[in-house]
Amino acid sequence: MADESVRTDKIQSHVPHTARIWNYWLGGKDNFAADREVGDRVRKIFPVVVELARADRLFLGRAVRYMAAEAGIRQFLDIGTGLPSQDNTHEVAQQVAPESRIVYVDNDPLVLVHARALLTSSAEGATDYIEADLHDPDTILREAAKTLDFSQPVAIMLLGVMHFISDDDELQRIIDRLLAAVPSGSYVAVANTTTAVNGEATAEAVRVWNLDAQPKLKLRTPERIAEFFDGLEVVEPGWVSCSRWRAEPEYDGSLPVEVDQWCGIVRKP
Repeated sequence: MADESVRTDKIQSHVPHTARIWNYWLGGKDNFAADREVGDRVRKIFPVVVELARADRLFLGRAVRYMAAEAGIRQFLDIGTGLPSQDNTHEVAQQVAPESRIVYVDNDPLVLVHARALLTSSAEGATDYIEADLHDPDTILREAAKTLDFSQPVAIMLLGVMHFISDDDELQRIIDRLLAAVPSGSYVAVANTTTAVNGEATAEAVRVWNLDAQPKLKLRTPERIAEFFDGLEVVEPGWVSCSRWRAEPEYDGSLPVEVDQWCGIVRKP
């Protein structure tokens, strides 16, 4: 990895960035005043955004646990990693199978500064971090191949990152390229912001987000999200709010409240 001073010089603290705003909503400290300002503006008009961020994080844990424990996946390519938090992908996967190998990918220099927290692998497994962008899947795949064996099934994590690719045709090409690189039996875990639950309130929150934050966010309907993965096997319970994907019922037996982050897991036949 590059030395600390080089990494820090690349951080634009005056430009709000998604990973740092997300970190702020989750109660983290790896954010700047510009991130908190946008985070507070969005939260003021859309208070449930904090619940959405938490639900998305909990879905990551359930998704990785399912793919490691039930599907037997031992390799994970986590694109759009975000800042390290509790229960990162490698921690969940290696709790199930210590030999699991995980590659993290993000384009925020601040994530790179903290990447050592993502590299605390078990002795039996491995972790790596790539500074790259989803717009460039060839670089991601080339660098990930140094740690992952693409002749064996891989779980690709696309949680909270697809909505930063605004052009649907480009996003389809990226998804197709990633899927072409992995064999039958591989999985993709997906989460993308939508307006299916809170409608105009979510749309207004995204409008405020897009005024200042980088990168810009594109809303998609649940149906459109699913279309990107036509021809793949959808794992039960299908395409749902990420708060509802195999979640435990609340204390009163009810399901968790839905949020405008739609998710699913698909398998390459």
